[in-house]
Amino acid sequence: MNGSKHRVWAEIDMDHLAHNLRQLQHIVPSGTEIMAVVKADAYGHGVSGIAKRLEDEGVGFFAVADVDEAVALRRRSIRGEILVLGYTATNRLRDIVKYSLTQTAVGAEDAERLQAYGAPMKIHVKIDTGLGRLGESFEHLDRILSMYRHSRLQVTGTFSHLASADQGEAEGKAFTIAQIRRFQDILGQIRNAGYDPGRLHIQSSYGILNYEVKGMDFVRPGIALYGLLSSDGDETRSVVDLRPVLSLKATVVLVKKVHEGETIGYGGSFMASRSSIVATLSVGYADGIARKLSERGGCVLIRGQRARIVGKICMDQMLVDVTDIADVRQGDIATLIGEDGGQMVTAGEWAWRTETITNEIVASIGSRVERVYISKGHPAF
Repeated sequence: MNGSKHRVWAEIDMDHLAHNLRQLQHIVPSGTEIMAVVKADAYGHGVSGIAKRLEDEGVGFFAVADVDEAVALRRRSIRGEILVLGYTATNRLRDIVKYSLTQTAVGAEDAERLQAYGAPMKIHVKIDTGLGRLGESFEHLDRILSMYRHSRLQVTGTFSHLASADQGEAEGKAFTIAQIRRFQDILGQIRNAGYDPGRLHIQSSYGILNYEVKGMDFVRPGIALYGLLSSDGDETRSVVDLRPVLSLKATVVLVKKVHEGETIGYGGSFMASRSSIVATLSVGYADGIARKLSERGGCVLIRGQRARIVGKICMDQMLVDVTDIADVRQGDIATLIGEDGGQMVTAGEWAWRTETITNEIVASIGSRVERVYISKGHPAF
């Protein structure tokens, strides 16, 4: 296939997204609902199309990082409840109210600030059970209870976040179990004090896949919803058939011969050890391609075969060695993440080569990369 109209694009398989949603729904307790985490442009997948398809599939609850992401969803006609997981500055609280959003109270003093704003507001109370990031510490009962007393704040939920749910060793499991117990204990104390904690949630992707937590109203899948685990090869208690939603592709824009001993790329960083053929691809680090890939054995797929990245990755282009691939020509499609001809390059492989996690790989895909939504192999809309 050649002649794409895009320089670089991400194909987003909406059928895989719906499949992953159903897989996760099958393993959570009856009555527990999915709160889809669509922050960071739906982990780089393009939030507009992702949220619309999820809503069409019956998802009525979404979580985002900040108020701008929430407002963008509302402006795209997403009707479900939207929880802002992070802090919202006082001068932006008007948007929380205007767009009927739900704000996280990240601590007791933060709840006082939200109350002082002077307008009725829906909130979820965040309790820190051990991650140490946001939330009022589980040890501070009086401060936690104060968050439920404010006259203008309607507490519709209470939640926490697990720090080690992805870790399979005994220490990580013990810490996760301790967090869950702390959360359940503090909920009991809140109820005993006469307050309703609202709807409850503590599990994100690995919490869903590795632990069964009774009494929760929501689970918050992020990376798993997009068909990925943070690292390839991670084993989980629940076995589910997750299918990657995103494939990343670019166009071959030039094919040239390179003589033995000739150098190419910035700083002459690649010297041909033989007479070679090198293809230039229309994608670079400004599109979210980690420069380390060229130093760590990174490959792309062209005509169903692996082509190694050579030279330093540029802002807008990168070079690959296609000497052993027959008849590569301008207009051919290179698959950077995805499948071609039975071969695969996964986001997890990129993460392993660059010493990070798949979450960072997909979330780093740039805004100038066109998102192309497909369903049953054809454009979705």
